[in-house]
Amino acid sequence: MSQQTNDEQDPEMLEEYDFSGGVRGKYVGRFAQGAKVVVLDPDVAEVFADSESVNRALRALAEIIQQQTEKAHP
Repeated sequence: MSQQTNDEQDPEMLEEYDFSGGVRGKYVGRFAQGAKVVVLDPDVAEVFADSESVNRALRALAEIIQQQTEKAHP
């Protein structure tokens, strides 16, 4: 993989973006296990501190949906 020169940089990558502290491949293991990336709208993201809180809320919602479905179709 070749590095881009300044003239070839992605126009969406602003100069103020700093990835110097980034870790390449940090989450690659999760993706290999079937994790999915979901982009939350800003107003929703404000409610959740991290992926654990999002997962906890979605599991609770999924349980409610399942219970309601079982009641409607015994």
